[in-house]
Amino acid sequence: MPLPPPGSPRLMKHADYTVGWICALPIEKAVAEVALDVRHDPLSQPSKDSNNYSLGSIGAHNVVIACLPAGVIGTSSAAAVAIHMLSTFCGIKFGLMVGIGGGVPGGEKDIRLGDVVVSTPVRTFGGVVQYDLGKTVEDGLFIRTGSSNKPPAVLLSAVSSLRAKQLKEDVNLATRWCELALKCPKLQETTIYPGTEHDQLFEAEYDHQGGGLTCELCDVSRSLPRPVRSSEEPEIHYGLIASGNQVIKNGSMRESFRKELHMLCFEMEAAGLMDNFPCLVIRGICDYADSHKNKRWQPYAAATAAAYATELLQTIPGSDVSDIRPVVDQDLESKVTGKKAKSLGRVWSPEEDNSLKIATSTKPLDWAHASLILGNRSPFACQKRFEKLVGA
Repeated sequence: MPLPPPGSPRLMKHADYTVGWICALPIEKAVAEVALDVRHDPLSQPSKDSNNYSLGSIGAHNVVIACLPAGVIGTSSAAAVAIHMLSTFCGIKFGLMVGIGGGVPGGEKDIRLGDVVVSTPVRTFGGVVQYDLGKTVEDGLFIRTGSSNKPPAVLLSAVSSLRAKQLKEDVNLATRWCELALKCPKLQETTIYPGTEHDQLFEAEYDHQGGGLTCELCDVSRSLPRPVRSSEEPEIHYGLIASGNQVIKNGSMRESFRKELHMLCFEMEAAGLMDNFPCLVIRGICDYADSHKNKRWQPYAAATAAAYATELLQTIPGSDVSDIRPVVDQDLESKVTGKKAKSLGRVWSPEEDNSLKIATSTKPLDWAHASLILGNRSPFACQKRFEKLVGA
């Protein structure tokens, strides 16, 4: 049976969408689309917005889904997708970054392939740390400066509710995904559980042998013994996620970062989102960030992450979201009250005035879009300058 055809019960508008869901890979977008309860018809978008959107609803929430361009990954690409999304869908209240990640086993967390890691504040970190951003000082010491904002309160409250539920009953993400995937048998087959026999964690110092895609030539005596789990259901872990622009495929490097930061997984997009796209990061573990990594677990890990995202959204009542200001409005306030308010005091050049006139030549007026065109002026500054020009 194919995916349910688009078709919403009423004509939707851009401002009706309150949740932005961003993913990086086609498999991540595929499972996100299947996770929708109802699909909506596409809406028009500005010519400058190159994103390709899928629209629908989950529970009480209207959701807009976007994927990074093919082959273009990393923090900058994620930031560009988020900027366009917020400009086109001005009603978004918060976001989700959902997809796969490289697990960091060890310490107190028994992380396995297929498990889900959710970003939550730890110590001075907001839930995501950019591990490759910092400065080198005396004696070659690297000081990390890449911390980010914590997720919105409404998402952290929903996380607390789900964690409480976990203490009382099982949160069966694999079962949840199987229910969702009934809408698309082909994807259901693609995302099937690979099996524990394909979940091997090798010693951090032991590199992959043979150069092939599997570990058939690797020495199983160098794999670490781990207790057998009573269930194949993935477990959910909460803590710090490390984000950066390089793929980590080295067990020793993974261990070095783990001992320093105590994070639970690596990924490559979230650091580009957290400060301007308030969101929660949800990652299904598809490898152990070492030389043994391959793509066998990616579809299943993407599916378990999507299943958690649906559980999370089902936990949030629509009434909890209705009173939250859209991200673009929150950004206006932060730019006025924070250090970015300096833009309000700068003299506008004739070139900027001309660009503003072009940006406001279409209706309805979109201050986030105007800010995107101007580049270094906040939406609030654009609005105030426009009002002054019109009143002059």
